Amino acid sequence: MRVIEASRLDLPNVAAWQGPGLTPSADFWTLLPVFLIVSLVGAIKTSSDSVVIQRVSRNRPQAADFRLVQGSVNANGLGTLMSGVSGTLPAIAYSPTSLALINLTGVAARNVGYVVGIIMVGLAFLPKVAAILLTVPTPVAAAFLLPVMGLLFVEGMRTVFQDGLDPRRVMVVAVSLSVGVGLGTQDVLADLLGRTWGAPLDNGLTAGVLVAILMTAFIELTSLRKRRLEVGLDSSALTRVDTFLSELGSEIGWSEDSTGRLRAAGEETLSSLLRSGKDTDTSTVPRLMIVARPGETVELEFMAVFDDQNLEDRLTHLSDQAEAPEEHEISFRLLRHYASSVSHRKYHGIDIVTVQVEGSN
Repeated sequence: MRVIEASRLDLPNVAAWQGPGLTPSADFWTLLPVFLIVSLVGAIKTSSDSVVIQRVSRNRPQAADFRLVQGSVNANGLGTLMSGVSGTLPAIAYSPTSLALINLTGVAARNVGYVVGIIMVGLAFLPKVAAILLTVPTPVAAAFLLPVMGLLFVEGMRTVFQDGLDPRRVMVVAVSLSVGVGLGTQDVLADLLGRTWGAPLDNGLTAGVLVAILMTAFIELTSLRKRRLEVGLDSSALTRVDTFLSELGSEIGWSEDSTGRLRAAGEETLSSLLRSGKDTDTSTVPRLMIVARPGETVELEFMAVFDDQNLEDRLTHLSDQAEAPEEHEISFRLLRHYASSVSHRKYHGIDIVTVQVEGSN
């Protein structure tokens, strides 16, 4: 009956739109905190989906380009804003089915995305075609979604395990996953907090991400005090960085051998950054900020501005090259030897290189 009653072609009734309401009501201020939380969760989900879709779309493993992640979050935020102004449901930058289908089919060409987008826009003007799609039985749709959700879960776990798991990260993943799965089957928060607050937060994905955010913030606040150093990115910074790392190793009680590895890793990271920034066209010396998180494994974050190849990719591809290293590769090879983990995140306006060095007392 729905298919018979649906028209073949239909256009939106623009005259019926009353325009955006610019006068906030009492309900708006009541729901604003919930909207902010859900928007934060949506931004984190978009960034995670962007990282996953980069990995499944490439034939050769590469580090995620966080400039593309920034673009995805910006596009998703702009789409959400436009949806709110027009009074429609917000769109999402990446559909979970897209991630799974790319992994399953191996097709990740942009032209395919453009064609699918054009088809989706065309279906909005063809109510009869949409009605036919809605007649698909629920068991058939469930059979399609079963492997899709399974592949999405596998990609999510692969992202979590990619950088290794420490006890704190294990706890965050375990608790947030448990809360998300639990609230996905029971309307607990809606009964406790009421429909206004409970309904948006009763979504398993929203609750799980929110728990992960709160636990991560708590861990950051209760962890050991971070050490910071800001220097100019030139050769004269080597001495200050070496002194900074030497004092850090002494403060946390590391042995001389472990402190030496820490200093060597810092020196080689700085040398690699200096080489990367050698061709940077700038009239001023760029600034470099180093943030050290002490512990059994010291995590060093080097923050600077470059437009060079990803350092993490260069370390990964060293194994594919000849055993006799060229002169410019020596720092990369030494860094890979001293550090237990190296990651490089490239954003618009800043690069963050994270180096982890394991030590012993």
